[in-house]
Amino acid sequence: MDTVIPEISLVSLQNQSESDLKILKDALNSHGFFTIIDHDIDDSLLEESYSCAEEFFNLPEEIKMKYARPDIGGARGYTPFGKETALGENVADLKEFWHLGPEVDSSYDNRIRENISVDELSNFNSHFNSLFTSLNDLGIKVLESIALVLDLDKNYFEKKVSKGNSILRLLHYPPVETDKNILRARAHADINLITLLVGAEEGGLEVQNKDNEWIPIKPNSKSIVCNIGDMMQLITEGNLKSTPHQVVEYSANDSKSRYSMPFFLHPSPDVVLKSVYNDSDEGILSHDFLEERIKAIKLY
Repeated sequence: MDTVIPEISLVSLQNQSESDLKILKDALNSHGFFTIIDHDIDDSLLEESYSCAEEFFNLPEEIKMKYARPDIGGARGYTPFGKETALGENVADLKEFWHLGPEVDSSYDNRIRENISVDELSNFNSHFNSLFTSLNDLGIKVLESIALVLDLDKNYFEKKVSKGNSILRLLHYPPVETDKNILRARAHADINLITLLVGAEEGGLEVQNKDNEWIPIKPNSKSIVCNIGDMMQLITEGNLKSTPHQVVEYSANDSKSRYSMPFFLHPSPDVVLKSVYNDSDEGILSHDFLEERIKAIKLY
């Protein structure tokens, strides 16, 4: 049975509704997942994003491979099917994806890569730049509410992420040919502070609960799933949970392509990830934390 994770109105959070902040706090302390409704991202932008993503992944393999950048760990451009491997696993996930980040200028840390343009699709980059900006703005608003839950200043995270190394990932899980339930993406936690997921309503997303059971999650089609990442778990000393999750193909006989668009909200590379409770904590540079994890999941 699908589990409905808490739905929280962005409008109520911005109005600092005590009841919704309590729902948020409970979700963050238990499984680290919730869905955002009443967000201000236009439905048409999201619908067009699926079409643009599908158009790219339908390009011939030799064209897509022109945009593969293994030398930078897939930080930008195309990563082919069967490359990324979940932390601690030996079998690669059944997916291909595209990465883009902010439109950088001289005000950004020079370790943040420039985006790669797709020559064959004229509107591809401009469209996803718009989606990136919208999700980044939404992420900052969500972080304001998380800061309040942590009894921090509302704007605690803003300077850390305003010129951050965030990534929008366009994900394609091709159809599979088997009569068994299989893992399209093996159990993993996200590296970043928070993730905003567009496309979870297609089904297949599962979250591990406190009893180590895998619980299917299927939110409403117009909501955006948010979950806590490892960086946030680190700086909150485990009080906010970065929960393992996976993507399963349940009905392989009716298998079809699955598309989703997770937005991984990262701080700037020069931000030190240190405890929000302990000023004497030396922490770790966010760039170093990210590089260690990219190597661990075999993108280098």
